[in-house]
Amino acid sequence: MKSLPLHACTPSISSAIINRSYSLLHFTALVALFYYRLSSFLSSKPKPSLPYLLVFASEMLLSIIWLFDQAYMWRPVSRTTFLERLPEDEELPGIDVFICTADHKKEPPLEVMNTVLSAMALDYPPDKLSVYLSDDGGSSLTFQGMREAWLFARSWLPFCRKFGIKIRCPKVYFSSLEDNYSGPLHSLEYEKEKEKIKRKYELFKERVNKAGEIIGSEEATSIKDHPPVIEVINDEPKNVAGIRQAKMPLLVYVSREKRPSHSHHFKAGALNVLLRVSGIMTNSPYILVLDCDMYCNDPTSARQAMCFHLDPKISPSLAFVQFPQKFHNINKNDIYDGQLRKIFVIRWPGIDGLQGPVLSGTGFYMKREALYGNLSEKNVVRLKQSFGHSNEFIRSIHNIYQYSAIKNTESSCKLQQEAQFLSSCTYEKNTLWGEQMGFLYHSVVEDYFTGFILHCKGKTSVFCNPSKPAFLGISTTNLNDLLVQGTRWNSGLFEVTLSKFCPFIYGLSRMPLLQTMCYGYLALQPLYFLPLWCLATLPQLCLLNGISIYPQVSSSWFMVFSFIFLASLLKHLEEILSTGASIQTLLNEQRVWMMKSVTAYTFGSLDAIVKCFGMREASFLPTNKVADDEQVALYQMGKLNFQASTMILTPIITLIILNMVSFIGGVAEMFIAGSWNETFGQVFLSLYILMVNYPVIEGMLLRKDKGRVPTPVTLLSLVITIFLLCLGHMTLRW
Repeated sequence: MKSLPLHACTPSISSAIINRSYSLLHFTALVALFYYRLSSFLSSKPKPSLPYLLVFASEMLLSIIWLFDQAYMWRPVSRTTFLERLPEDEELPGIDVFICTADHKKEPPLEVMNTVLSAMALDYPPDKLSVYLSDDGGSSLTFQGMREAWLFARSWLPFCRKFGIKIRCPKVYFSSLEDNYSGPLHSLEYEKEKEKIKRKYELFKERVNKAGEIIGSEEATSIKDHPPVIEVINDEPKNVAGIRQAKMPLLVYVSREKRPSHSHHFKAGALNVLLRVSGIMTNSPYILVLDCDMYCNDPTSARQAMCFHLDPKISPSLAFVQFPQKFHNINKNDIYDGQLRKIFVIRWPGIDGLQGPVLSGTGFYMKREALYGNLSEKNVVRLKQSFGHSNEFIRSIHNIYQYSAIKNTESSCKLQQEAQFLSSCTYEKNTLWGEQMGFLYHSVVEDYFTGFILHCKGKTSVFCNPSKPAFLGISTTNLNDLLVQGTRWNSGLFEVTLSKFCPFIYGLSRMPLLQTMCYGYLALQPLYFLPLWCLATLPQLCLLNGISIYPQVSSSWFMVFSFIFLASLLKHLEEILSTGASIQTLLNEQRVWMMKSVTAYTFGSLDAIVKCFGMREASFLPTNKVADDEQVALYQMGKLNFQASTMILTPIITLIILNMVSFIGGVAEMFIAGSWNETFGQVFLSLYILMVNYPVIEGMLLRKDKGRVPTPVTLLSLVITIFLLCLGHMTLRW
């Protein structure tokens, strides 16, 4: 008898029709624009100025990036899972959960432990579930937090199972106004147990915080020079009757060896250590990767992922199931575009209709064998050349589907010694780890690069976006962290673009055209900085010096420029309204895109170029997960926090001042000289930039709180603007 499918894939036909129609019309308008620019260049005497050519080049680059972006819109799909059709619990495969933390100051252990507890409490057979925490900081505070979490979990997990608790992150459960109990309302037994477990949670928090006071003062920063520490957490509670019978997932603390003289490859290196250590301890065929602040919001996510991994139609080629990144600390206005709506609501469902979404850092269930490459090799010598000299690990490679949890203390001690060898900083020397095996090291965005290589090998992926978020994390709530994080991401993206793995070269012969275009868009995304800098300065300087860049309003060609602008705006608005967002979201997303283009994309691209020439080594700083009260208050009020570095703020403020001068000068010219027909396009461009960035003007001129633009930054930006105006006057007039 033919088994029923475990999931359904439904094409979004209406969205595809709208997207393709828009793409055709917009492309036609772009062809007309290029015809106008080329014909003007060839027929005009004297020849157009350098600013005119630079603006044309900017328009061409924007159009090329736009064209690659359309691949995401070609075949959007949505997916539904059927959990009731999964095999019985004893037939489900094992899952290893990997959680990474790097700095106990920026990633508080109490928050990390809540993520650990939520992973341990997944709705999955506990004997098939193992949780590994990688502590790159080597903090004894994090280790102590793990021991406390284990003790609390022996009460928390049975409570969640008994009452069918829907949200199993204890911090969220006890702070939620909603009742997450799925049983009968007003159950006396439930209320009694809830109070009991709440007292235990308060005691757990008190112990972790107390450990922080004692140990934290001794560990001012994360330790960058320490031996490997592998510990299976199995402390038994004393004098507590009835608790020992609770079934518990395996919990393992891993702190790999770190030495200043050895490269540790950041998060990718930590994940590869977890891959090896878990390989000899549990060797589950599937892996869930989580950031330390990304707790499990829906305990059924593992079963949802298995609906894809166990489906015989797609399983042979399926490498990973990607869930969207969603965040619990985003306010209604989302002034920093923290929800990444364009990526997880628009682009990933679109690429899911092709070969599958890009690997996105956290919240994905990966097939272990997909990270091992070709497993047909049987020669032990060659296997050791690829995977290293651990006999235990070599044996585990061909036994992925034989889940082997640690059975006793003796086997645990033996494996811990082997695990320390696997997590040493010299183990990967002269192997293929990070080059062809595991998570790849070529870029600081190891997720993007690893997913790209998997897709080039013919693997597929799936985007699962259930109505209830599977995972919830913490988004950045200040401008500085947003742009610093964006700089790191775009440096990594452009690093790949400049290498032999450039999607246009390496990917074109290995992936379908549309999938290559999707990766091509991400490869070119950092280059947004070139057209944005040009279009935010050159038309404005030309306006102030009496040079027209755009056709006259009375010209029919002006309609082409107007159509392209309005069509883009209306398409953006359609996407926003169709996803339930407000018009304010449009302004926020446009503003953040402009800010990122002139800062994060600029610095990221320059950083990648410098690293490409070997002038600087790659670096990684974890995003700060600790927000002070003042920062949170500004965010909740919907006010941008300009307490950022001068290097980040200066480009933004300089361009705003320049456009203010340009707009005022252009309006004056229109009224005094009556030149509105020639200058309207350039005046409108400045007006639009100022309208979108009004909160920046407000922070610079009107606000008096601590989050306003610092006066020294405003003065420095004013000086740079005056320099640009003088430079423009001398070069353009000449």
